[in-house]
Amino acid sequence: MGVAVASGVPAELGLITGIVGGLVTGFLPGSSLQVSGPAAGLTVLVYEAVDSYGLGGLGVLVLAAGVLQIAMGVLRLGRWFRAISVSVVQGMLAGIGLVLIAGQLYALADAEAPSSGPDKLLGLGGLVVDTLGDSRALTALGLGAGTVLVLALWPRWRAGARALPAPLAAVLLATGVTVALDLPVARVEVQGLLASVQPPGAGDFAGLASVGMLGTVLAFTLIASAESLFSAAAVDRLHDGPRTDYDKELIAQGAGNAVCGGLGALPMTAVIVRSSANVAAGARTKASRVLHGAWLLLFAAAFPAALELIPVAALAGVLVHAGWKLIPVREFGPLWREHRAEAVVLAVTAVAIVVTDMFQGVLLGLLTAVVKTAWETSHVHVETEDPGAGLPLRVRVLGNATFLRLPRLLDQLEALPSDRRVALHLEGLRHVDHACGLALTSWEEQHNRSATAPRVTA
Repeated sequence: MGVAVASGVPAELGLITGIVGGLVTGFLPGSSLQVSGPAAGLTVLVYEAVDSYGLGGLGVLVLAAGVLQIAMGVLRLGRWFRAISVSVVQGMLAGIGLVLIAGQLYALADAEAPSSGPDKLLGLGGLVVDTLGDSRALTALGLGAGTVLVLALWPRWRAGARALPAPLAAVLLATGVTVALDLPVARVEVQGLLASVQPPGAGDFAGLASVGMLGTVLAFTLIASAESLFSAAAVDRLHDGPRTDYDKELIAQGAGNAVCGGLGALPMTAVIVRSSANVAAGARTKASRVLHGAWLLLFAAAFPAALELIPVAALAGVLVHAGWKLIPVREFGPLWREHRAEAVVLAVTAVAIVVTDMFQGVLLGLLTAVVKTAWETSHVHVETEDPGAGLPLRVRVLGNATFLRLPRLLDQLEALPSDRRVALHLEGLRHVDHACGLALTSWEEQHNRSATAPRVTA
């Protein structure tokens, strides 16, 4: 429900996605114990999609992403998602966490958040001023801050943590305080699951002809697939049961998203937090995946009025805490010391997501990772042998010559004696791109013409 509210859609759509994640994805082969449902990692992208295309457009986007996931699973592309740079994924999650926190700070004070990431950050000063002058906003802020505090401290009480997960305990406490004191704060509005089902209309599919909508579909597909398969890899390390078949799990996730899209609900992914809780609770079979959806359906259908007692600020507090956990604060220092280039990729991806949007930020992160890899693998050096006076210098270029190393390579060549002809040997290159090949050939011709040209003396 918190993910749905933060995404700018009715709270019921988050429940529907969780139910589909259990009753549809849970039954299909793939991973044995990971749990699927709405994910905080897609909140920012969903909010932007709803703002641009509406709820009907969201259904089309999710449906199209699901179909793409099924196609990729059938083509056995699931395992290739494991080749995506971990730094890009961590940067993606960090960027999502930053934007999520910035947006939910407004919800903590029962205020409406701006739509873009930069506007959220720039508006925080005004939010502080407005909140300090509004007693109702201060009440909501205190409730949300208390929720975050419970989330941070609850795991330290081991007996309590074994009995109730921290998010559930925090929301129950906040709800109890709100009801007992009749606090004047915004609460979740629930209309019923069936009333919230709004399949996309025929006119909504026309938007797929636009570049922007297709780009959003690709972003949904990439992020949902990567998060699900990374989660599967992590869950496999937590138990000794059957290992995940990545292609089948990708098909299962695609089937779930296709159903969610048809119902006009949120996109789904497998979520490591819920999945690890499932394993820690003693899950052994696929029934645990299915029961996740069954329990959601039972409680949402039997106790809808109880959901309306939950304060929005409490859900915002849960998401602020979730956003903070997405940011690898502790890991960044060691990563910077040991693998500085990877840390740069992480930071570039996170900042790009905050400054632009999810799709452009991930693309820039992937581009940075490719450039970083090309730079690290393109080691090239020059060896020179002098066969004697009157004979050309033998110059061997060894390694991998790419355009990234071309300036340094040309500097080394231009440092050779300008009055000696050279014989350039490139057979020692394992790889040479077109730019380098052309530059080396041109340099050799120009150098030898200059070396043999008659000199004019005064």
